[in-house]
Amino acid sequence: MKLIVGIGGMTNGGKTTLTNSLLRALPNCCVIHQDDFFKAPLFQPQDQIAVGEDGFKQWDVLESLDMEAMLDTVQAWLSSPRKFARAHGVSIQPEASDTHILLLEGFLLYSYKPLVDLYSHRYFLTVPYEECKWRRSTRNYTVPDPPGLFDGHVWPMYQKYRQEMETNGVEVVYLDGTKSREKLFREVLEDIQNSLLNRSQESAPSSARPARPQGPGRGCGHRMARPAASQPDTV
Repeated sequence: MKLIVGIGGMTNGGKTTLTNSLLRALPNCCVIHQDDFFKAPLFQPQDQIAVGEDGFKQWDVLESLDMEAMLDTVQAWLSSPRKFARAHGVSIQPEASDTHILLLEGFLLYSYKPLVDLYSHRYFLTVPYEECKWRRSTRNYTVPDPPGLFDGHVWPMYQKYRQEMETNGVEVVYLDGTKSREKLFREVLEDIQNSLLNRSQESAPSSARPARPQGPGRGCGHRMARPAASQPDTV
């Protein structure tokens, strides 16, 4: 049983924190960070990143990332999750040896078409504009943000790619990034665990399957869920 889980969304929305919590909690779990696929690594000269019409280096666009290399890495996991896990220092848990989970974390996970259909779950973290801008201002980046970058480049690119994602009908589960870390973690963990349970039951012989409860139940599939009206992220 293989699951690919996307933890996407806006800058400083809580993606990495949530991903790290899930990585510790889920069995046989590996992670791929989209930030590792910038064409110009953050610790090297930035000449490969073009300056756009907005006057800023174009870090927050899909073209700044080597998405083919990222896709190749995902395909390597799909072809042999055990080998991939061993290569990345992940020990296979004997009690869940048939379960393999890959977390993809990044800000443009759902903008590269060859990856979109590979996800078992797509999560998208959002926070309001003011909260996002404040969080960004408190971060220390290897390449510091020049004055005006957030309003002149980061936020407009976030809005552009999110609109494209929604226009293309990519179904995601929106998560409110202003919730506590623990609440977000528990919410997503429960969803993934339910999905694993459902798949396990579906693959079991019919005689061994427990009776399904009657009445409405929580679904684990993708769904379009708009952020709450009280948490707008547009200005």
